[in-house]
Amino acid sequence: MNRPTLFSPLQLGGFTLRNRIALPPLTRCRSEQPGNIPGEMMVEYYRQRATAGFMITEGTQIEPRGQGYAWTPGIHSEPQIAGWKKVTEAVHQQGGTIFCQLWHVGRVSHTALQPGEQPPVAPSAVTATGVRVFIETGPGEGMLTSPSNPRELSTDEVKEIVGLYRQAAVNAQAAGFDGVELHSANGYLINQFISEHTNFRCDEYGGSLENRLRFLKEIVEAVSEVFGSQKVGVRFAPLFTSTDEERVYLGLVESDPHATYIAAAGMLNELNIGYLSIAEADWDNSPDLPVSFRTALRETFHWPIMYSGRYTREKAESILQNGWGDLFGFGRTFIANPDLPARFASDVALNPVDASSLYGGGAKGYTDYPVYRS
Repeated sequence: MNRPTLFSPLQLGGFTLRNRIALPPLTRCRSEQPGNIPGEMMVEYYRQRATAGFMITEGTQIEPRGQGYAWTPGIHSEPQIAGWKKVTEAVHQQGGTIFCQLWHVGRVSHTALQPGEQPPVAPSAVTATGVRVFIETGPGEGMLTSPSNPRELSTDEVKEIVGLYRQAAVNAQAAGFDGVELHSANGYLINQFISEHTNFRCDEYGGSLENRLRFLKEIVEAVSEVFGSQKVGVRFAPLFTSTDEERVYLGLVESDPHATYIAAAGMLNELNIGYLSIAEADWDNSPDLPVSFRTALRETFHWPIMYSGRYTREKAESILQNGWGDLFGFGRTFIANPDLPARFASDVALNPVDASSLYGGGAKGYTDYPVYRS
């Protein structure tokens, strides 16, 4: 029996992906202002990378309160929908498949980013520490600062946000996306509901793990009404160690991450979602996920599993051959190499990434990376 390679097709959500090399969600802060609208520069950026087997957009806020960083795009206004439609048309013209990552940062925001400069919203009034948000201080200029103190959402408001996720899925469908991914990682709103460190609610959304997973469950059900469950993915970032670098993930290291995320995966398997995305720790010398978690996840979740986080071609092929994963996101590698599948296929050298241009700015370090010429 032939084992799959990174260039083997993969069935996902009713689509046949032409390879298993994915563009994962990558925050670039290049939307047009005012309005956080995807512009022509973003169209070109995604078009250049459309030879990926699968593409997920950068985190895209579902409502104005969902923004935690200046210049990130939204999917809640008509101009934003129109901008994204140009992106999806460009990707589809290249034969690509693209999902929109629906994002709400919850407490990881600042009053300067919030409508009416109100406090950010969260499952509980617990301020985020060890993390910075980015606010605009002038046209094209900004600064990093600490998140503002959040306020706790009422039960009715939680249900309203579930509705906002559904509307965002409707908007994504109108924009031509093939499906949606729910950003449930990195300490943002859905993750805040799941975590024992940020959810101290006494209603149906707090307390037991089942209750803390309820918000995610209801969102999955809501967006599945729009796209169908197989065109819905969920992204997690389970951390198994507690070090200073976990601040990148806002410190949400559960007391039993294995039990938490395997239970979540089991719930999502029952909801019949199309794929599960696992973002691994990506700092220098970060530890690998435990093999016991990879095998338990494979046994629990029966649809494609995507991994990303400082993946090399060799690491991806190893995980694929072990049967632990099916699809692999190459983050900074894809930023610097818009033609990454062709470079892998031809086994040619990769462009290095320009770290100074990752967030914000213009075409430099965004759409000007050279492509390989055979």
